[in-house]
Amino acid sequence: MDMPGMNMSPPSSSTDNGTMMHDMGHKMMMHMTFFWGSNSEILFSGWPGTRAGMYVLALFFVFFLAVAVEWLSHCRLIKPGSMSQVGANVLQTLLHAARIGLAYMVMLAVMSFNVGVFLVAVAGHAVGFLAFGSRLVKKEEAEKVASNLPPMSC
Repeated sequence: MDMPGMNMSPPSSSTDNGTMMHDMGHKMMMHMTFFWGSNSEILFSGWPGTRAGMYVLALFFVFFLAVAVEWLSHCRLIKPGSMSQVGANVLQTLLHAARIGLAYMVMLAVMSFNVGVFLVAVAGHAVGFLAFGSRLVKKEEAEKVASNLPPMSC
C-alpha cells in the first residue's frame, strides 16, 4: 500500500573523503576521520558554527572542561572530620558524577574529529595535571590521600 509522503526506504548515506552524509530532509556532514578547520560542530548542533571567533571560544571551552576534570580528579574538598560519614559519602558521589560528566563531555567534543579540539583537550588535561596532580606543583608530597575521588580508569 503506497501512501503519499511515506517513504519507507532507509536514509541514503555516502562516504567521501572520510565524511558521511545523511539525507533525511536536510544534509548533515559528519567527519569520520581527523580534519583541520574551524567549520565543525562541537557538542551541540550548529555550535560553534562557521565563525572563527566562535570556534576559538569552543576551543577554550573544551580546554577548561579538561582542566576541570583534572582538578576534580586531584582536589581535596572533603576535610576529615568536617562532616558526617553520610554527608561525606554523598558529596564524594556528587563530585564523582560531576567529574565523569565533564570527562564524557570532553570525550564527545573530541569525537567531532577536529584536530584543534583534540589538541586543546590533551593540552587541558596536561595543564590540569601539571597544576593539580604533579609533584612539581604539589607541596604535600608525602600525603597518603591526594584526592577525595579514586583515580579515573579507562
